[in-house]
Order: sequence, then structure tokens, then C-alpha cells
Amino acid sequence: MKPQFLIAAPHSGAGKTTVTLGILRALKNKGLHVQPYKCGPDYLDPRLHTIASGAQSINLDRFMMDDEHINHLYTSYGSEADVLVTEGVMGLFDGAVKMEGSSAELALLLQIPVILVINAKAMAYSAAALLLGFKMLIPGLNITGVIFNFVEHESHYKILKEAAEDVGLVPLGFLPNRADIQIPSRHLGLKTGVEIDHEGIIERAASHIEKYIDLDQLLHMTTNTLSPVNLPKQAPLKNSRKILVARDEAFNFIYPQSITALSALGEVSYFSPLNDTILPPADLVYLPGGYPELHLEALAANKILLDQLVSYEKKGGRILAECGGMMYLGNYIADENGREFPMAGILNIATGMQQKKLSLGYKRVNIEGIELKGHEFHYSKFIGTPVTDTEIQVWNARNELLQLPVFRTKNILASYFHFYFGDNIQAIEKLLFG
Repeated sequence: MKPQFLIAAPHSGAGKTTVTLGILRALKNKGLHVQPYKCGPDYLDPRLHTIASGAQSINLDRFMMDDEHINHLYTSYGSEADVLVTEGVMGLFDGAVKMEGSSAELALLLQIPVILVINAKAMAYSAAALLLGFKMLIPGLNITGVIFNFVEHESHYKILKEAAEDVGLVPLGFLPNRADIQIPSRHLGLKTGVEIDHEGIIERAASHIEKYIDLDQLLHMTTNTLSPVNLPKQAPLKNSRKILVARDEAFNFIYPQSITALSALGEVSYFSPLNDTILPPADLVYLPGGYPELHLEALAANKILLDQLVSYEKKGGRILAECGGMMYLGNYIADENGREFPMAGILNIATGMQQKKLSLGYKRVNIEGIELKGHEFHYSKFIGTPVTDTEIQVWNARNELLQLPVFRTKNILASYFHFYFGDNIQAIEKLLFG
């Protein structure tokens, strides 16, 4: 038996990430081993979770992963922890299609209680109606407690506390607004650099939580049974392949489970397109997404490495490239002002940051009967209309067929999509190794 719960909210912007980070650090400060998780495909919140807790945060996503894989990740990573904390995504019931893939669905699958974070700045007893609706909508969903955020006075909290108690939810406290614990909004990471003192923000958030929230009650009321799990042995290497992964400030959108999966194909090592001048020998180069648009001058200036990557591909070297990695393979990337920075030129495409527009959503890709799932999240766009393989089919979460480019040759798979293959490494092996 151990405490485990999912932190959710009625909508984005209620402060659940800040509350989650504060709780993770506050529990860590108590000497507890806390295992964090993130509902959905987000890369950024898990990084902050890891800083706050000291443990690698793990994504749990019901669109990209099957239920068995989710349960395995949850129990295996949580088996040695004292507390398991999952942060939800968007509003509690917001999924790709209605509730599908939502935080509520994940809580139902894992059978863990939900703690709601309510932005109560302009709310009084009407909170009762909101809380009752959330509590009653889905039978079997255990919404058990509530934290009221952006509440300045004890007298205000007294009304909110009564509202929660009247609908059968436990009020765990209130949090006054505090500007110095807010993490600035970000365009997929433009505000995640060293200029932000994440450590300081998280420690202040923990202090805020410890002062106003009853953590002992939270732990007591969410103690639940964690099913035992037999941890699998490390999968034996199938051969002596060398798997080379780009990882630096420009390329770092990497799921830990994908690296574990790749290790079943061969020995995994890393290189930096920003800083390295030698491309180590490899049977597969994995170029994940990240922030190439923030490092265009340095990437273009490292022509020695770009030339080596071109030579590697011409000799039949296999490449898996996602989003920023795909952009790196193109002829050039243009910045917001239209300045063009030459890249590898392996793919006859160009991308740019002018007139940024967000493209996002889950995707399902079928290539010669092989299916991959992933998600799209980027502000850049193609310059011109790229030529792509019309036989490759792409659907969104609503099963609508889309016309979105996916580049496939005998040794390259590249697209704007971030694939999740932690439970489907066989697809990557078939597509790139035959």
C-alpha cells in the first residue's frame, strides 16, 4: 500500500503543473522517494518533474500506448517508490476525441484517486456545482480531494471549503497567488532555457505547498494498492548494431522508453550535432525533435558534421528523423526573419519559422501495413510543397485520413511526427532494417 494519485483540473491554466512540481519537491524534502508521471505526450513537464523529484518522469499516453504497456510502466517505475504522482493533461475529461486519452481515462485504467486543482479566484459557493458535476459525470472515477488555487484570504477559502464538503470532497487547502512560482508560458520550449531558474521556482513552490496544503492528509487519503510487477530482464542485443542518437540543446525530445526499445536493436550511444565534429560509426542514426530553430547558426556552422552525415546517408546509412530532426535533414531552415541557414540537404525540403502557426495532434501512420503512432507539435512549416510517398497513409485521432508528408526511402524515415515506439520497436526494425 502506498500513496498514489493524479493531479487534474477542470481546464488548462488552473495551475496544476505548478501544484504538481510543488508537491513533488515537498514530498522529496520529506525524504520520500517520489515517482512522477505525465499523462499525454508532453516532453516539457516531465523534465520539470524530474528536476523536482530527482526521479525520471514517465509519459503515460492511452493513444500512443496500449493498456498493458501503460500498466507495466506505471508499476515497474513505481515499484520502489514511496509515492506515485501523475500530472494530468488539459482538463480532466479532455481527450483526443471526447474523453478518449484523457486524464480521467488514465485514472480509471490505473484505478487511482484524482485530486482536482481549481482556479477559484472569482468563485465562491458555485464551486459546489462545478465539483459535483465533475464528481458525478463518470461512475467509478474516484475524485477524492480538491486544492483551491489563487485564493487570497481565509474567509474566501471558508466558503470554498464548505462547497467541497457539501458535495463529499475533501478540501486539502488553498494557495494564494504567488508570481515568483509561475513558470512562463512557452512555445514548446522557448522559455525553458537556462535563463529560467527552475530550481528556485520549484523550491519556492514546495515551500508554498508546505505552508498551505495538508500533505499528510493527502498521503493518507490516497494510499492505495500497487499491483506487484516482475521487472523484465534487459532484452538481449540481437546483434552488434550501433545505434547513434542525437542529444543536445537542439535535439532532445526523447522518450526514455524509446531509448530502452532501441537498445534491443543494438548498442545505444549519443552525439551532438551542435558540438561534435566527428560522426561516430553507426548502423542507425536517430535524430529526434527539439529546438533546432534556436541554434540555426551553430548547426549550419558545423559543416564538418553535416558533410559526414551526408556521406553516411549516401553509403546507405539508416536515419530515423522526427520533427526538428527532419528539418535538420532538409536543404535549409529559415528563421523568423526569413534568413536561410543551410542544413544537410539529404531531403529535398526546406522549413521555416516565418508566420508561425501551431500544428498539433495525435497521428497514426501506416507504411506498407506497418503502423506507428505518435503526435505532431510544431510551429515551423514547409516552404513550398514537398514531394512525398503517396502510398503512406496518415490519420488523426478521429480516424480522418490526412494529406501530411512522410518521407520514406530504403534507409530513411522522416516526418514532422514524434513517434512513440517504446512498445513497438519491431515497426522501426522492419521499416529501416527490412
